[in-house]
Amino acid sequence: MNRRQIGARYEELAARILCSSGYRILERNFRCQLGEIDIIARHRGYLVFIEVKYRKNAGTGYPEEAVDVRKQTVIRKTAEFYMKTHGYGLSVPCRFDVVSMEGERIRIIEDAFWTY
Repeated sequence: MNRRQIGARYEELAARILCSSGYRILERNFRCQLGEIDIIARHRGYLVFIEVKYRKNAGTGYPEEAVDVRKQTVIRKTAEFYMKTHGYGLSVPCRFDVVSMEGERIRIIEDAFWTY
């Protein structure tokens, strides 16, 4: 299995877990010229932009550590583009979550990072 197939497998698992946690998935793998967002959902009145990160173990660091400032900037700009092109105004509350998957351990980190 290549990296893309592994990523798709864990994104599918993350989507199922999010749905069972009350998230309503709007889009998966949203792409534009600015970047990609793994999952876009609604949850408790928020428009949520979700990054899914998987690691077999913590040998190379925790999955959420891979969502560094550079990655956060790409996600934020892509989210702004999504909001503009899908008719969401600036008053729509949004947040950025990370689904961290390390081996069998899965965590949903709400408000994983802030917008600037």
